[in-house]
Order: sequence, then structure tokens, then C-alpha cells
Amino acid sequence: MKFTKITAVFLYCIAIQTAIGQEKNEKQYSQVWVSDNGDGTYKNPILYADYSDPDAIRVGDDYYMTASSFNCIPGLPILHSKDLVNWKLIGYALSKQKPLEVFDKVQHGNGVWAPCIRYHNNEFYIYYPDPDYGIYQIKAKKPEGPWSEPVMVKEGKGLIDPTPLWDEDGKTYLTYAFAGSRAGIKSQLVICTMNSEGTIANSDEVMIIDGHAEESTIEGPKFYKRNGYYYIFAPAGGVATGWQTVMRSKNVFGPYEKKKVMDQGKSTINGPHQGAWIQTQTGEDWFIHFQDQFAYGRVVHLQPMKWVNDWPVIGIDNDKDGIGEPVTIYKKPNVGKKTFPIETPPDSDEFNSTKLGLQWQWHANPQITWGFPTSMGYYSLNCIPAPTEATTLYQIPNLLLQKMPSNEFTATAKVKFNSRFDGESMGLVVMGLDYSYVCFKQEAGKLYLSQKTAKNIDKKGTEKESKPILISNQSLYLQVKVKSGGICTFYYSENGKDFTPIGEAFTAREGRWIGAKIGFVALRQGIINDAGNVEIDWFRITK
Repeated sequence: MKFTKITAVFLYCIAIQTAIGQEKNEKQYSQVWVSDNGDGTYKNPILYADYSDPDAIRVGDDYYMTASSFNCIPGLPILHSKDLVNWKLIGYALSKQKPLEVFDKVQHGNGVWAPCIRYHNNEFYIYYPDPDYGIYQIKAKKPEGPWSEPVMVKEGKGLIDPTPLWDEDGKTYLTYAFAGSRAGIKSQLVICTMNSEGTIANSDEVMIIDGHAEESTIEGPKFYKRNGYYYIFAPAGGVATGWQTVMRSKNVFGPYEKKKVMDQGKSTINGPHQGAWIQTQTGEDWFIHFQDQFAYGRVVHLQPMKWVNDWPVIGIDNDKDGIGEPVTIYKKPNVGKKTFPIETPPDSDEFNSTKLGLQWQWHANPQITWGFPTSMGYYSLNCIPAPTEATTLYQIPNLLLQKMPSNEFTATAKVKFNSRFDGESMGLVVMGLDYSYVCFKQEAGKLYLSQKTAKNIDKKGTEKESKPILISNQSLYLQVKVKSGGICTFYYSENGKDFTPIGEAFTAREGRWIGAKIGFVALRQGIINDAGNVEIDWFRITK
């Protein structure tokens, strides 16, 4: 009997440990959006977050994706998947943007536009454009990095959306598009040659399409070769309203035939815009692209794809006209007999690591004084003097933000505000071209809580504040509930259980080429030899 009792206790302990382990594993992926349905199917979007202009490749049994990051740093996110449905954020390829003197300040909508990731000669390459400077190349032995310093491949204003192609005969090419705001031309795609290293693009461009007549705003070209054809996959018709065009030719410089291969059809998926063709190790073809959901950003979809008479058909062609339309639910890709665990980019953060979580980005190149991870289980965000020209958060670089993780969620943060001087503040913010946040501040030696909101900040909109509420505790729980349509309601609590609404409902709005983001700000008025700080104990995304 004694042995039986010991055995029972032992088995009970094992069961408890297993349950704890399962609970911990469950918390490793998002509570608010999982694309994998768990029954061999998936639902779109595969990433309900702003990974704009996605490009992806397969290397062996692994899939890698990158996306635009604009002014947000670190930039060029690197995501990894084993099945094209479950994606994990594993790092960034760009720690700071150059020129430093430019990107140390907020540059809304500038910086890293649509990139391209490729694998060649046992190295990973990313070509990315900065529309104000030109096309850059970086490379790495491993996708996690370290990545090389950017090399200018082709200098020029308005050069965007580059894709290289290393041909079987050893020749190297680059295709790209033009941003009308900088170049003064648009809706045209060109191809030029490059040196074998892909570091210098020659000035021998050939235009392969002028889209003004039938393919307005054609951009985002992705360059492939298959069965003796050169293919250019390119979206046209506008980000929120367009379709997917594919061009093909037996000659790299054309002439190219063209065909519409996917549009919205009768689906609810507008766009569908720029993306990447990927073939699995079992020979299946798939297409990753984005859909513009405005405040939520450009979310990522996965479409089945097949070849018919050497033309791709993307999505499901229900009416058999050769033009597919996006799917909402579909069978997962066949990547072999293995199945893989659910993975999502991180959203919640307990701040128990001595490194800042990968989900967080700043609005400009980070400075050493902005904040620090600690070994004490919190992130320390310092109250940094606002730039003298700043009238709203639009000019503030030290915003610690992450992407919206779903169309509906609740974000709650436990914070301790160590204010040391009047005029210091911190807040939980939903940031875009309109923004709103719960502002925790010190005035006249006392602590107050209010809601601050500003609209049309890119057009000199001003900030409005609700009536401040006197707060006696420097430790608070701050919360925002986001409903479909980006409707945000803010709350606060002193005990973490009873939450009181503050201010008015706010409708989130996208930023400059990015979705609305959520996170923290800490500021002070004037420059002295010290500053207050906020201890962010944890940040949790729940339903």
C-alpha cells in the first residue's frame, strides 16, 4: 500500500507538471488569432497583423518571410514556418536605418518599403528599397543573422519593389518599379542587369510594361523562372482595390504576355495585393499576399495556386474563367507527413527577459537612454524630453509599439509610474494618424489620469484631453478593449480586478503606410539632469 500511495503521488505530480507545461505552451502563441484550425485546415488571414508587402521563400524544409517596416525599428522582420500557416517571428535584419541623422528622427512612411528575400549560393539575401535613396542589398549566412551592413545596389529617388534573379547561365538581373511621389513616373516596370554578386545594378534598364492603359498602378514585381519562361508577378489596380497580374516571356527583356490571375471576385478579401509564389517540398504551389484592412494594417493571406498551360491560377477559380479568387478556409499545405505545432508572432510580454521582446519596435532609430530591460521582471521606460517642435505624438520617436494582433482583443498592462518631476507622463497608446491614450502624469506634485486624443495629426491636428482624475497609487493597471472596426475603449484599475472606463470610445486609424499600433510612451517637459521612469511589469493580449 505504501508503494501504491507513493506511486499515486508521483503520477499526480507528473500530471500536474504536464498540465503546467501545457498551460505554458498555450501561452506561447496568441490567444486572439490562430490561423491553424487544428483539423488539417487553416483560415485566412494566416497573420492578422500588419506584415505589409510580404515576400517568402523555401529553403529545404523551412520557410522564411520578410515584410516592409517603413520607419519602425528594428526593421525587416524575419519570420519562420514549417508549414506556411504557423509563423514565428525569429528576428530582424535591420537594427538601425541609415542615414542615422535622418532616421534618428521620426520619418513617417519613409524607410524600408517592399523587400524581397532570396537564397543563393548558401546565403540569404534581402533587397529592399528606400524610396528617397535607392535600392539596398543585405545578406546573411543564417536568417537569424547577423546580417551585413546595407550596400547600395542602385541609387535613385523613387526606385522601389526590387527583385533579383540569378539565371542558370550565370547572368544576374534586377526588376523594380517606381514611386510616383519621388520618381515622377509610376505604373511602369523595368529590368536591368547586375554584376554576379548582385551588388551593382547596371544602367541598362528595359521597360517591360507600361500599365497606364490596363494595369494602373502596377508595382511590386516578383521575378521567377519556370519551364523556360521568365515570370513577373505584380499587383495592379491599387492596394485596396486591385488584382494580381502575371507576365511571362521566353526572353528576359520581353516582350511579355500578361494575364490577370486573381482578383477579389465574390470574396470579401479586397485587394488582393503584392506577394510571393512558393513551392512546397512535395511540389504544391502556394501564394502569399496581403490584404489592406486599414486600421489593422496589411494582413497576410495564403492562397492555393496551380499552373494551367504555363499560367498560374491563384485562389479558387469557381467560374472557370482562369482568374482565381481568395479563399477563407482551405486545406493546409502538404509539406510531407509531419505535422507541426501552432506558432504565432508574440504579442503578450511578461518582460522577464533581459532582451526586449521581438514584437516591440520604436518609431525611429532607438537611443540608449530610452529604456532598458532588467533582471527584475520589468521593462524600464524612461521619461524622455519631447522634441521642442513636438505638438503631438506624431513627432515623438520613443514610442514603444507593436502591431495589432487581431481585429478584436483586449490589451492590459501592469505599470508602476516612478515620476520624479512635474510634467512627466506615461501612457498606454493606440497610435496612428489619429491616436488616443490613457495618460498617467504628475502635476503640482500629484498624480492624475486622463485620456488624450488627437486626430489628423499629419495635418496639424491637435491633442484634446479629458478631465483629469486624481490618482493616489503610482501602480496601476491600464487597459484598452478593441472591437471590430477598431473601436477602442480605455480602462484603468488599482487592483487588477475592477476596471473603470475613462474618456470616450475612440476609432483607431492606420498610420502612414502602416496599421495602427499599440504600446507605450513616456515623456517629460524640458531637459534636466534626471528623469522619471515607468516600470512595465507585464503586457497581456487576451480575448
